Amino acid sequence: MGVAVVLLGCSTAEDPYLWLEDVEGDDALAWVEERNAATRALFTADSGFETLEERLLAMFDADDRIPYVYKAGPWFYNFWQDEANPRGLWRRTTLDEYRKDDPEWEIVLDLDALGREEGENWVYSGASIIVPGYDRCLVHLSRGGADATVVREFDLVAKSFVEGGFVLPESKGTVSWAGPDEVFVARDFGPGSMTDSGYPRIVKLWQRDEPLDEATTVFEGEVTDVSVGAYAELSPGYEMQFVYRGRDFYNSDRYIRRGEELIPLDIPSDAGYAVHRGWLYVTPRSDWATGGRTYPTGSLLAVGVDDFLAGGRDLAVLFEPGEGTALAEYSLTRNHVLINILDNVRNRIEVATPGSNGWTVEPLAGVDASGFHTVDAGAVDADGDDRYFLDTTDFLTPPTLALAAVGEDPDVLKRAPAKFDAEGLAITQHWATSADGTRIPYFEVSREDATEPRPTLLYGYGGFRISQVPRYSAGTGLAWLERGGVYVVANIRGGGEFGPDWHQAALKAERPRAYEDFIAVAEDLIRRGVTMPKQLGTMGGSNGGLLMGNMLTMRPDLFGAIVAQVPLFDMRRYHQLLAGASWMAEYGDPDDPEEWAFIQGFSPYHNVSEEVDYPKLLVTTSTRDDRVHPGHARKMVARMQDMGHDVIYYENVEGGHAGAADNSQRAYMWTLAFRFLWESLAVN
Repeated sequence: MGVAVVLLGCSTAEDPYLWLEDVEGDDALAWVEERNAATRALFTADSGFETLEERLLAMFDADDRIPYVYKAGPWFYNFWQDEANPRGLWRRTTLDEYRKDDPEWEIVLDLDALGREEGENWVYSGASIIVPGYDRCLVHLSRGGADATVVREFDLVAKSFVEGGFVLPESKGTVSWAGPDEVFVARDFGPGSMTDSGYPRIVKLWQRDEPLDEATTVFEGEVTDVSVGAYAELSPGYEMQFVYRGRDFYNSDRYIRRGEELIPLDIPSDAGYAVHRGWLYVTPRSDWATGGRTYPTGSLLAVGVDDFLAGGRDLAVLFEPGEGTALAEYSLTRNHVLINILDNVRNRIEVATPGSNGWTVEPLAGVDASGFHTVDAGAVDADGDDRYFLDTTDFLTPPTLALAAVGEDPDVLKRAPAKFDAEGLAITQHWATSADGTRIPYFEVSREDATEPRPTLLYGYGGFRISQVPRYSAGTGLAWLERGGVYVVANIRGGGEFGPDWHQAALKAERPRAYEDFIAVAEDLIRRGVTMPKQLGTMGGSNGGLLMGNMLTMRPDLFGAIVAQVPLFDMRRYHQLLAGASWMAEYGDPDDPEEWAFIQGFSPYHNVSEEVDYPKLLVTTSTRDDRVHPGHARKMVARMQDMGHDVIYYENVEGGHAGAADNSQRAYMWTLAFRFLWESLAVN
């Protein structure tokens, strides 16, 4: 059953569970099915499991969800899954029709029908529509929800795949239009064409009717890079081509391509950027000294592209972070910039406008910035006009989608109905103090009249600059809050809630700061009497799954139950498994002895002990997750079970890194997590 040879620099003598890294090996899948069967049998005896699963599935399939759309040409496109269409419909309508309570939709592509016709378990992974024609697109199809996709050219007029059109076999990578009859392709071109992270290191320009192996090489990176790629801005009058080389997860070389020449874009390698209608927008993630001044970390800057390429370095500052404020994101309309700001993890929106005397910045009209709302403002048609969609929600308020043009009050298009009983519930924000004295905010959703400790679910992530903000989760409300549970979201370091510095404070050797922050929030909940350890559960996925593993090994006394979803656990080998090498800028390099010295401290797989009494643990993953290898979850569970610990395991055969490929799978996975938590934490 085991592997008898050295595998990726680690022998079975060092790691007896290496055989579980063979994703689709017979022995590994037999091990998976044995544990899946035990988990199914365990929850079959749970009288509330089927009831909750049915309620969740009905909610996920409900017709009254907001069908979010995006504009391409005259059409507004939407992807929709429900009971009749589990794999989904890619469809479109007009704005006038969309305004109606029951719009009429034109089906563009039926994924269920396509899967039946071709005998494939296709999952829709998006489509890139050509500009400005809007008559063709590149459709991405994933087998079972994996990141790797098959790409096919699709005719949006005939609503069929283009015979003899652009077609690419399954691979990770990028494909983007370079013109009506050419595309930039960064894919797996054969041996030596991929990086250690499993992404392309070569990008080519491929002409229509040309064999792929004759496509022109545009750029080659190194195998130690994360990835390379290219794309084009095709808006009439502003056509430009760009090439990028991702040296690590946070640092890239960027170029403007003119003919065969690559002109370096002279911005910091860790800065974000966008080019739109003659303007270059830059978001420095470290202080940037240029042109005789220093632009601060986390700011948003603007300068004319031609001026910048000619050496001009007088950049307009559209946003500069202050105490407690950070740039969440920005969106570009034809003539304005919508700036989404987090102020102590509360949203507000400003609008920046260029004029003859420079830029002006003012609050966006008609946007309510009070309370704990999360507000997203995104351009409808960045080239066409200044309209934007405004999406507003919080933990207890279903989303509202509105439409407006800059300078006008928003007009409500859709309101989602409530999916759980929120009467008597309230949102509050609190602050815990971490081990080094840093104040850590967290949101709590609970009953206003509660006086006794009660089952509490603490959620966290803490990595990759991803912010945790108040959003309506109908599943959490129905499965947890409605039953009387408390829901808490922690804004720990590693995220982006307070800008790049908040993220960088938990990189590599500083990673334990994120775990100390999470522990501080858990301790604060207990100190405040919200809950007690045997009633405190925690849940997280991916990097949040690594957080869960470290809560298990670092502070098992704090929690009564833990759910780790698609987790990282083995930090000695994470960089050798699938996309893991791309995250070394976040966690460090285990092959460097100095870095392994600190990484080992937050590698749950190496810190679990036979002697410790651990909280109840549920680990879930997906066989088709080609981002975080399912071997992390499998090996951790095998090791713990062999030590005599009681661990529940479930591996969905589909779903990719999302863990589920359709609403039925999604309902089952949600039910599994929430029934486990409630049964583990409810104290009579």
